Amino acid sequence: MTPAAPAYRRLSVEERRTQLLEAALGLFAHRAPEDVSLDDVAEAAGVSRPLVYRYFPGGKQQLYEAALRSAADELQQCFDEPREGPLLIRLSRALDRYLAFVDQHDAGFSALLQGGSVVETSRTTAIVDGVRRAAAEHILSHLGVTEPGLRLRMTVRMWITAVEAASLIWLDEGKQPPLDELRDWLVEQFVAVLTVTAARDPQTATLAQALTSDI
Repeated sequence: MTPAAPAYRRLSVEERRTQLLEAALGLFAHRAPEDVSLDDVAEAAGVSRPLVYRYFPGGKQQLYEAALRSAADELQQCFDEPREGPLLIRLSRALDRYLAFVDQHDAGFSALLQGGSVVETSRTTAIVDGVRRAAAEHILSHLGVTEPGLRLRMTVRMWITAVEAASLIWLDEGKQPPLDELRDWLVEQFVAVLTVTAARDPQTATLAQALTSDI
């Protein structure tokens, strides 16, 4: 007796939307947005082009922005770390989640950071920059700083940019070095850039001195 074929299950609206976003992220990660058509997205998701339009009536631009926002929302959650324990341990835990996202969702991460500036609209720029600003706000909050000065703000933002660049290079280099080594290296770099800025900024100097007890 021939086994019965598995019953077809109709996807919910949210499941279908997620399926389309994941297909789009995979394409946008490896090709410029202008080189990806809705037909490409439909084929990658195994659905028809009209179905893509049903969920994204604004066409490719709407789908592109939704895909970026999906990846951005997940990345922002990586920095939501309880204010418990030494600062550098908290930073390490946040980086563990961030780098785990990079490792598990490399297509979405690449699409967010590499593709986010290709289609330059105010909305896509805001989506990409929102991740960076959220990360900076979390870090300054953990530092206990409510009114950061210019040099401290610049230092934190520059380090976040370095983390992004290191993550992209890590993907290009076949995910080497191991994640735990990369995490520790980035934490050490955070301490290093604060130390450099401390020589020019009293506010940062106070913070850098407090961090020495964590090392």
